[in-house]
Amino acid sequence: MARKNSSVISEDELEEAPGGSARRARPDDESPLDARMFDLDDEAESPFLRGQKRVPVRRGALPRKAASRVKILLILLCVGIAIGVLGIAMRRYGAESWRFRLDSSDNIAISGTNNVSRAQVRNVMASDIDRNVFFVPLEERKKQLEQIPWVQSASVMRLLPNRLKIDITERTPIAFVEIGSHIALIDASGVIMELPPGQTTKYSFPVVVGISDSDPLSTRAARMKIYSQFAKELDSSGGHYSADISDVDLSDPYDIKATVTDPHGAVLVHLGPANFLEHFKVYVAHVQEWRTQFKKLESVDLRYDHQVIVNPDSPGAEVPQDAANTPASAVTATPQPPAQNKKTAPSKTKKHT
Repeated sequence: MARKNSSVISEDELEEAPGGSARRARPDDESPLDARMFDLDDEAESPFLRGQKRVPVRRGALPRKAASRVKILLILLCVGIAIGVLGIAMRRYGAESWRFRLDSSDNIAISGTNNVSRAQVRNVMASDIDRNVFFVPLEERKKQLEQIPWVQSASVMRLLPNRLKIDITERTPIAFVEIGSHIALIDASGVIMELPPGQTTKYSFPVVVGISDSDPLSTRAARMKIYSQFAKELDSSGGHYSADISDVDLSDPYDIKATVTDPHGAVLVHLGPANFLEHFKVYVAHVQEWRTQFKKLESVDLRYDHQVIVNPDSPGAEVPQDAANTPASAVTATPQPPAQNKKTAPSKTKKHT
């Protein structure tokens, strides 16, 4: 049965294109069906032919990644330039503005001073008055402040807009020292300090003998190290024997000599280079016995094991006949000249609170 919707294509329709344009010529012997198949082949080929055409793409001078990097670098460069310009402007403002000028010494805060006078500190900082705080050489001023004998360490800080803060750490004296004809103070490092005005009775220390202000600081420091050990040992057992010492002679590091005072008089005790507490306890245990045996007890040498020499610094030493068999025996010693710089009147040099 034939389909109703089928249509017959006329020859004229085959010869004309759908848009009214003429088809290409074909041979006379071709049927209309063959011609139609030929046209269909042409239409199937045309998309394939159109896809072969090259479309020109417009490319940049740099690859995409390189362009991004260049853009980031340019942004960073602009930011750096802006920061630099801002920094230069702020530096110029800080250097030239009156707001940062140190007007007077009242703008300098000082703390930690007790024995160092404010006048000494202000003398060091005097050249900085009316100077911009940014131009004050902090490290140089710190070193100058530490040249003051009482100053152990110092710090100098800026407080914007126009102030300075100075913190002082003072030295701690541990003994008096005899310098020429006057008495000064000395710390564990061998630094000599003058007595603060009006505070001559504030300290109570033995007087160190055998140290001069002309000695190198290293020599003074080494001798004060011996003294520190001496004082530490004498007070280590709770006896506080150092309170009975009026002066300590450090001139010979192998023979530390201490002058001991009591109501009966002063005695020079040779303690040797070490074992100070052990030797001093021998003196404490036998001093009254020796005072009864000798007319005058001036000095005692305790440097030797199981042997005590009484009055070794006197030209004529006396020894009782029964003293040789005692545990702390007294024996004659070769007469020696009186000890140099021996303190016979410690009450004149020792300071009490």
